[in-house]
Amino acid sequence: MDLFYRRYGSQGDQPLIILHGLFGISDNWVTFGRRIADEGFDVIIPDQRNHGASPHSDTFNYLALTDDLFELIHNLKLHEPILLGHSMGGKVAMRLALENPGLIYSLMVVDITLKAYGDRPHHRNIIEAMQSVDLEHTASRQEVEDQLAKRVKEIRIRQFLMKNLHWKQRGQLEWRINLQGIAQNLSEMFDAIETQDTFDKSTLFVRGGQSDYILPSDYGQIRKNFPLAEILTIEEASHWVHAEAPEQFYLIASGFLTGRPLPNR
Repeated sequence: MDLFYRRYGSQGDQPLIILHGLFGISDNWVTFGRRIADEGFDVIIPDQRNHGASPHSDTFNYLALTDDLFELIHNLKLHEPILLGHSMGGKVAMRLALENPGLIYSLMVVDITLKAYGDRPHHRNIIEAMQSVDLEHTASRQEVEDQLAKRVKEIRIRQFLMKNLHWKQRGQLEWRINLQGIAQNLSEMFDAIETQDTFDKSTLFVRGGQSDYILPSDYGQIRKNFPLAEILTIEEASHWVHAEAPEQFYLIASGFLTGRPLPNR
């Protein structure tokens, strides 16, 4: 699949691919991407399938998402890119690194691990809330947010979801995200990566201290598949680590990506 992507920095520098999570969009990572590009990186931030400006498909699983990433690397002729992925994007990055370790230089995973997570009602509620918005008779972004607020109480989550809204034409709003395609395949997003393969290169996992996506009980499995993995916690952050603690996240990420020493765990 030919993915839409944003690109910052100089081609010829170390390529860095940043993968957003479920319900995300490349725009979520633009501030970070522009900033890290100034440290000597060719930053590529795609919209994954069914998200943003990339094509929609009824096929939505980690095999397809990983194939899309492989195709992007091939089409752009990237040599040993670094992969940085959050949540769903982290699982895509892990799978590609484990299946094609020679293709990747290093790996950074944000608040996700290899285990199965089980179907989470919160995610289905988000899809249903977005589907319930009457876009045909909604004239402003504020009206959309007001409708979302009936089912999505957290302001931060609503603002995150609103990134998916755009003006299709004058006076007509639409969701860029393929809600139907994601809803039909949502359970696939909680699947485990079950493999004995290893990625024996530099790897960093960053977890939110207020999140249950990576728990200390997961560390053993992480280190079986990623023997060189470092695991760092940003205590005050939940699942959206990079958005809730942007400066601390940046310092950790830039240290890892440039090879500077990481802070203590």
